[in-house]
Amino acid sequence: MKLIRDAGAGVVVTGTGPGWIRVGDESITRNVVLTPEAVIPGFAERGFDALTPADFAALIAHAPALVIVGTGAVQRFVHPRLFAPLIDARIGVETMATPAACRTFNIVCGEGRRAVAALIVAP
Repeated sequence: MKLIRDAGAGVVVTGTGPGWIRVGDESITRNVVLTPEAVIPGFAERGFDALTPADFAALIAHAPALVIVGTGAVQRFVHPRLFAPLIDARIGVETMATPAACRTFNIVCGEGRRAVAALIVAP
């Protein structure tokens, strides 16, 4: 059986580290939203502690089946009331540390499922 490496299409996280992620060849040091098609800056510009329901409601426009929230270097728990717009729209939500969120995003999108990652990257 001949194996051929599939370079894939769309957004793929290729590396993570303290205060950065890499998408393809681009290093990102600010909080960001990843969709299978795009890297969208501007998520949670004031950081984790300033998250609002509006931050999560804005993700609905990207038509996700699942939102993966990366909370920074360590897993932090988001108050459930902040997820209300996603829950009301019947969109699944998972919260984890940003490096784990990046890996999960790659896997879920690689399976052809529609995921959006909302990532706290900046320390």
